[in-house]
Order: sequence, then structure tokens, then C-alpha cells
Amino acid sequence: MPVREKLHAQAPWTALRSTPADWKAADPALLGSMLTQLHLIRAFEESVLELAGEGLVHGPAHSSIGQEGGAVGSVIGLRASDQVNGSHRGHHQFLAKTLSYLAPTLDPVADLAAPVEGMLHRSLAEILGLEPGFGHGRGGSMHLRWIEAGALGTNAIVGGGVPLAAGAAMAHKLAGTGDIAVTYFGDGAINIGSTLETMNLAAAWALPLLFVVENNLYAVATHVDEATCEARLSGRGPGFGIPAWRVDGMDPLAVHLATQEATSLLRAGKGPALIELEVYRYFHQNGPLPGSAFGYRSKDEETAWRARDPLARVATEMTALGLIDDGAVADLRERCVALMKDIAGRLLEPDGNRRRIRPDLWPDTAFVDVGLRGELPALSSKGPPTGPTVERKFVDAIADVLHRRMETDPSIVIMGEDIHRLKGGTNGATRGLAAAFPGRVLGTPISENAFTGLAGGLAMDGRYRPIIEFMYPDFMWVAADQVFNQIGKARHMFGGTTDVPLVLRSKIAMGTGYGSQHSLDPAGVFATAPGWRIVAPSTPQDYIGLMNAALKGSDPVLVIEHVDLYQMNGLIPAADLDFTIPLGKARIVREGRDLTILTYSAMVHRSLEAVEALGVDAEIVDLRTLDRASLDWEAIGASVRKTHNVLIVEQGARGTSYGAMLADELHRRLFDWLDQPVQRVHGREASPTISKVLERAAFAGREEVMAGIARVMAERGTPLAGAAA
Repeated sequence: MPVREKLHAQAPWTALRSTPADWKAADPALLGSMLTQLHLIRAFEESVLELAGEGLVHGPAHSSIGQEGGAVGSVIGLRASDQVNGSHRGHHQFLAKTLSYLAPTLDPVADLAAPVEGMLHRSLAEILGLEPGFGHGRGGSMHLRWIEAGALGTNAIVGGGVPLAAGAAMAHKLAGTGDIAVTYFGDGAINIGSTLETMNLAAAWALPLLFVVENNLYAVATHVDEATCEARLSGRGPGFGIPAWRVDGMDPLAVHLATQEATSLLRAGKGPALIELEVYRYFHQNGPLPGSAFGYRSKDEETAWRARDPLARVATEMTALGLIDDGAVADLRERCVALMKDIAGRLLEPDGNRRRIRPDLWPDTAFVDVGLRGELPALSSKGPPTGPTVERKFVDAIADVLHRRMETDPSIVIMGEDIHRLKGGTNGATRGLAAAFPGRVLGTPISENAFTGLAGGLAMDGRYRPIIEFMYPDFMWVAADQVFNQIGKARHMFGGTTDVPLVLRSKIAMGTGYGSQHSLDPAGVFATAPGWRIVAPSTPQDYIGLMNAALKGSDPVLVIEHVDLYQMNGLIPAADLDFTIPLGKARIVREGRDLTILTYSAMVHRSLEAVEALGVDAEIVDLRTLDRASLDWEAIGASVRKTHNVLIVEQGARGTSYGAMLADELHRRLFDWLDQPVQRVHGREASPTISKVLERAAFAGREEVMAGIARVMAERGTPLAGAAA
């Protein structure tokens, strides 16, 4: 017979309920603030649903009516400097945090302070998509952010905000302030990879992050019992070594007590914690109708949950304790409803027998693209540095400049898989950094989605500047939500004011035999996604200058490396690793009059080899910066006006081609200067595969560049002597 030993989770898992003694012991001011917040949030949400019913909310209106107790109970004891983020159903969390920030104590029988009214006005304006809103109307209902109040932003992607909150928690840990981050999400999100990856990472790194899952039983119309075998969702915590509480979310005091226990652990440096709130949304996923109207839950179930209303619970307990009477509760309700009616009225005007948004409150349409990226930093463009030089391999220049930047800027933190091992990661680019800067070079679990989002949240915090490494750029698809939906869109989505100073390093690995899932050139994908800047150095010196520039900006920057360049030697300044090459400045590698070749990274060298082999008088322009906003149209235009002939050279696949976007821009900007359409050299449609001959056939190299040059010259009417037909 086998020997059996019963195992126990190392982290505790607790169910917590309040008792009459807890209510009697509670600070009356705390209970009064709870009651006032609950009524303000309820009145706000009712106003949103009323406006949605009139067709005045463009897009969804995810009501939190019924769930207010969980938000108020968990937020009311936080510090002003603690931070929270939430999900698409996040009005109540945002309002609880901002109310606590503006008025730490709210007397249910006193008049409300003007700042509270102003915040509610801005919040409702944002949900309606109006200029006075926190994001100037861009964020709407699902993207509410007010960083001064510690509200990091609600999020439309289920589970998408959880890694970002880990970044905020990481910032608090690095800063040693004792502050914490709280991330709210629902029963649907707890089964999503972003959430589970972040739980593991937060536990491994002992981050001061409180996971709060609002278990309202339904992901849209799917019951939690249909989605998981363990419907007690707090059970996920002990599986990652995270202490967990299961709490009646309709009881705000119980939520408060559990939160106090959890946050005391976080502030003591004992890592993350998780609280499951048993709550119920009174209405459907979106809009003013109950779930029973759609047939996925019964009226009896809804009635039973409404009988546990958190507003009634707090009022009943306070009345029993003699802290308030029924008349004062009714008066509080009437004042909150009247306040929201007045606020809504200031945003609307009559339109026949209906109402409409006041036209003067809509954002100016000229604002549509403003704030996609920040302003480029003012950097010197005096040209390359002068003085003694030393020959250095490309990969060693990477390690050199990263070492120099970490030495001079304590805000820089580097993270990625194995970067702290193997003498500098799989390529040697982080050689020596872990030993020189302990605690700032972080080897991550294999969880690109989690550590990328964490880095995004860390960057948005403003105190730190993360550099992350993707071992291969294809892994961006694993982290696509964080890369594109979160980091790339954050500045614009929240009104154009949110800096995201992050650098993502990755390499093109074509020709290494690593196959279809490790051989992508990411330039074309990133260039067509909003918010990112892209640099692609082709020499060690350019790498240093461009990396220094990337680390001075306020935007996320993709830095593309190439395995063909790592062992290539080049000259760098012997004593100056601080020089910058401003983003948006191309380099003329070779001057010529018959053809302009626009290229980047390793294909600069392949293009130079091809031109010299063919003897064509071509001008080679190393673009260096590739994003739409940073292209050097002055240098490109000057070359095209001289040659009237353009060939774009890249190595990667046709389907993710960078050159397709660039060719379109060239035709739009410089059509009158072209003798013929822009021509392109690129790889085949398929990704490179494992077979050596098929892999080589899939991407462009020197031979393809030579064939492209011959073709573009022949089609112009000046065939090259001796070139293959």
C-alpha cells in the first residue's frame, strides 16, 4: 500500500463574518462615512442608468448597484497614498477611492463638500464622453483614472488591469513607503491568465498587492458554477501561497475588517493577499434591466439578494446603535439623489420632449489624435561623439550602456527571463548587471503577460523606468493585451497625460533555426499599433545613442536587436557612454544618386553588401527610428528628391511587413518626386521554419536585396550591366 500524507496549503484561507460586537466596537465616524459613501455611489449609479435608458450613454453602462458594500468597505480604511485599479464594472471602486481622498470623513447628516460635488460632476461627464471628464471624455465608463486620488484606472479588458496593479505595488515596494496597491476584478477574471500569472509573480516577489475578487456569481450570463469546479474563488490564493479571506460583500463592516487584516500583512512586507467578496449586481451586465429579464436568473434569487442590500445593512446597524434615525437616513438618500439630478442637469439640455447632451461639452474633434505619444525630449543633435574610440562587439555595447544607465539612474529596473543568469541572459546582453545592481535586475517567471503588465504599471507610477526583455519578439503575442491594449494605449486612453516610460528589448532571430514561433521581425506589428516608439540600431555606437535617447523619453519604446549583429564589431567612444542620438534622425550610410534604399537593423549591412557587389550608385538610409511619429521625413525626402527611385529593404515576412506602411506613407507624401512606384524587398508570406533550406527561403538576405535592386533599376529603364534578368 502506498504511504499517504495529507498536505496543507502554506497560506491560511479564512471565511470572515462580522458580529454584533464588531458593529458596537466600530468607530461611529467610520460607519457614518460608510453610509454616506454608499448612498452617494448608489445615487450616482442610478443616475448613470437613467441616462443610459435615455440613450445618452454612448457605449456600455456597467452598473455596480448592489456591489457598493465591497468597494466602500475595502477602500475606506486605505491611505490616500495607496492606489487602486478596477475592471469594466468599476464606478463604485473609483468613487469610493476618490471620495475617501477628498473627504476621509463624511457625516451623513452634514452638507457635502464642494470638492465631492466637483468629482461627481467630472466622473459623470467622463462616463458621458464629455470634455470636463477626467480623461476629457476619452475613457468613458470603463477607463476612469484620477492619479492624484490614487485611482490608477479602470479597465475594459477582463483581467487586464491586474498586472498593471502589480507594477504599482512594485513601485511601492521599491520606494519603501509602506503603501499598497489594490486590484479589483470579477469572477470571470480570476480564471484568466493575466490574473493567475500576476498572483504567482506577486507572491514570488512578495509585492504589497491586495487582490479583491468580486464574486457576483455571473460572468455576463454564465454562472460561476459553470465556469469552475471550485466556486469559492478565494481558494485560488493558497494555491499560490497567498493568504485569502472569503467575506460577505453585502456587509461593508466585514469587508473593512478583512481588509484591515490583509493590509496589515502587506504593509509588514509579507507579500500579497486575496479577498473574495460575495456580492450581487442587481442589474444585467449592461444597462437598466435586471438579469431575470434575460432569463439567466430568477426573480426569487434577485429578491433574496436585494434583501441583503448593503445600504440597508449599515443603516439598520447604525439605527440599532442609536447613531442615526430613519428620518436622517431618508434625508441622506434624498440629498444624494437631488445632488446627482442637479449634476446631470448641468450636463444636459432640453431637446423637445427629451434631453440631450449640451453641445458645448463635447470634446473638440481636433483632439482625436492628441496625446498618442509624449513630446520627444530636447536632445542635442550635434552629430556623433568625437574623441578616442574603442572597438566593441554589438552585444557588449548593449551591456555597457545598460550598466552606465543603471549606474547613473537609480530609477531603472531591468526584468526578463534568465537575464540574471547565464552570464547576461541567453545572449549576454545583461552581462554583469545582476551582480552590480542587486535587487534591480529581476529574473522573471515565464509569464510575459504578467511581467510586461507589471512593468507598464511601474512605468505609469512615474518613479521608476523599467526595461524589459522578450527573449524572442514572437512572445509579444503572449503579452499582447499588456503590450498593445494597456501600455500602448494608456496615454491616449486616459486623456493624453499619462507617461509610460518603458523600454522593451527584443531580437530578430531569423536564420538561427528556432522556427516559426521565434523568428519574427516585430517592426511592422508595432508600427501599426498606437502609442509605441520603435528604434532599430545597426551599429554598436547607434545602439548606445538610441538607447540613451529612449531612456530619456516618456513613451514606451521598442528596441529591436538582431542576432546577426550581436557579434559584429564597431567603434564606440572610449570614454563617453552618455551621448544621445535623438529619435527621429536617420543616418545616411552611403550617398548615391540613382536609388534610395530605406532599411534598418541588420539589413543595413546586407544592403551595403548588395550595392557594392552590383556597383549601383545607391543612397542607403538607415532609418534607425521606425514608428510613424519618429520617421525622419527630412532625410527621406531629401534622398527621394535626389534619386526619384525607392527600394524598401526588410527581412521579415510579407504579412507583418513594416515596408507596407512605409510605402503607403511615401506614396502619399512624395508621389510627385517618384519616377515609379516604391518597390520592396521582404520575406515570404510564411514564417521561417526549422528546415535550414526552407528557413533561408522564407526571409530576405543579401541575394534578395541584390535581386530587388536589379528589378527596381530595370523597371526604371536603367538595367544594371551583368545583373540577372
